[in-house]
Amino acid sequence: MNNRPATKFIDKLGWVYIQDKKVLMARSYNKTTFYIPGGKREIGESDREALTREIKEELSVDLINDSIISLGEFHGQADGKPADVMVKIHCFTADFIGEVKASAEIEEVSWLTHADCHLCSEAAVKVLSELKERHLID
Repeated sequence: MNNRPATKFIDKLGWVYIQDKKVLMARSYNKTTFYIPGGKREIGESDREALTREIKEELSVDLINDSIISLGEFHGQADGKPADVMVKIHCFTADFIGEVKASAEIEEVSWLTHADCHLCSEAAVKVLSELKERHLID
């Protein structure tokens, strides 16, 4: 009999923005790892609404609704959580209006490549690996 506890998932949405073969990543205050910007849905929100709200809060830009395209879903161990807690992040690409700058809980934004995986959360590493495999980032 398997006595392993059931896996719990933290369900998130993420924005993947690529420029010059690098992807925009964020780091929260009091954290050491970078992650894909985004967050969780609030009750009643669609994926597009939640992603747009989270990115406005974190990075001060407005996503262009008609440009939001699914990039896929990625899973990884949740940072700072027990081994049975995973992150499930549905990533999207989108164009935006405004100037990207750290806001709310975000201390730093940075443009990273696959070589920077050691700086990232496990779920972010999976996203970076997929982007590298698709030749979208270095």
